[in-house]
Amino acid sequence: MSSLRAKIQDVFNEPACEQNRGKDAKARKKGCSKPLTPGAAAGGCAFDGAKIVLQPITDVAHLIHAPLACEGNSWDNRGAASSGPTLWRTSFTTDLTELDVVMGQGERKLFKAIREIKEAYGPPAIFVYPTCVTALIGDDIEAVCKRAAEKFDLPVVPVNAPGFVGSKNLGNKLAGEALLDHVIGTAEPDDAGPYDINILGEFNLSGEFWLVKPLLDRLGIRVRACIPGDARYLDIASAHRARAAMMVCSTALINLARKMEQRWDIPFFEGSFYGITDTSEALRQISQLLVKKGADPEILGRTEALIADEEAIAWKKLAAYRPRLQGKRVLLNTGGVKSWSVVHALMEIGIEIVGTSVKKSTVGDKERIKQILKDDNHMFEQMTPRELYAMLSEHKADIMLSGGRTQFIALKAKTPWLDINQERQHPYAGYDGMVELVRQIDLAIRNPIWRQVREPAPWDCQPAVREELPSTKSEAVTLHAVQELAGTTADDFGEC
Repeated sequence: MSSLRAKIQDVFNEPACEQNRGKDAKARKKGCSKPLTPGAAAGGCAFDGAKIVLQPITDVAHLIHAPLACEGNSWDNRGAASSGPTLWRTSFTTDLTELDVVMGQGERKLFKAIREIKEAYGPPAIFVYPTCVTALIGDDIEAVCKRAAEKFDLPVVPVNAPGFVGSKNLGNKLAGEALLDHVIGTAEPDDAGPYDINILGEFNLSGEFWLVKPLLDRLGIRVRACIPGDARYLDIASAHRARAAMMVCSTALINLARKMEQRWDIPFFEGSFYGITDTSEALRQISQLLVKKGADPEILGRTEALIADEEAIAWKKLAAYRPRLQGKRVLLNTGGVKSWSVVHALMEIGIEIVGTSVKKSTVGDKERIKQILKDDNHMFEQMTPRELYAMLSEHKADIMLSGGRTQFIALKAKTPWLDINQERQHPYAGYDGMVELVRQIDLAIRNPIWRQVREPAPWDCQPAVREELPSTKSEAVTLHAVQELAGTTADDFGEC
């Protein structure tokens, strides 16, 4: 536990974070995220954050050393995609019981589980995650992993991020520390070149990175490691030989980017692949960093030619949507890099941003939003469900873009909603991704279901009764009986 405590303090003291540098020593020890509320699971714990960062490494076996519920509550909770191995989709857990805890069988059971995974699946590595229970009872995860690695001639990586130590964001950073301590730099590639880069903080949600990688391929730029989206263990182990890096989500892995720059002289920048302008700027900065590290300057010209071609194609496709979406109002309830990158992307086609959440955004993210929106009146740290519902029900926005947890607020307010977070079904990165995002917004806003659900319910109105006399006495008696039963007359009914 002493080593874990030291690691947490090291993560809290992040020199690459502008906000952290402005704090005093006491404030720095508290970290960036708000403390967890006992009993509240929303937002995730450190274990959840570590699993989010590492599980997309597709050929690795991820073993949870804990009671069964810990794995059940965290497994496969993001829409990352793989182009090959599927081992990461298999759930492994030691499934500790009360008897195991009382009898002190945790470490023995963990060693046995590692051996079974090795024999049954033969993975290139096994990642072991302790959780609250196994950390509290004192199981020495690092010692077991070290012994198993020697016994089975297999990398067994301890990911020391039990849930109680902090928030999901802290878990993200502790996962990065595990990669630095046990994985990156452990393998030497035989094909390192001047155009190798790393992409950090890209999760390949719904296959988003597959829309960007072909652009890099056309420029002759090789992605040595994408961490963690669609990653392979050996790619990450040799990531220290890249010449440059791009940070996609700084709140998650900025410590990884900074320490890789310190140890292996890999410069990095923070960029975004959301939106046409930001995608183009990211490609430019990647090429510029490579040239500074010794690549042929002719790549700069090829990059500009590629950008010109791709932008022309994308704007031509978006031209059909501009008159349909011009002036439409969007409420963006997300965070992190999307709080500014998606804002910029939507404003490029004339969509108005009525509000954007900055609850997971860094100081740099907030400054970008201010520059894009020209003020900070449309930024909010946190909006309660009641406030969200009031805003939507009063028709202050034509659509809300958010994660799955707030979709029901929009549905209750009878307002179109589109998933922009990790559960989404469509990729939105790159030039083609921007076109897809706009297409999905247009489909959501113009879906005829919204006109139908906003109309009065059938029982709130009645069809008009024709003003004509009953043809027979029996019909007159029947009509009189129905009106008397309902307490109405024919004059009370109108068209809906």
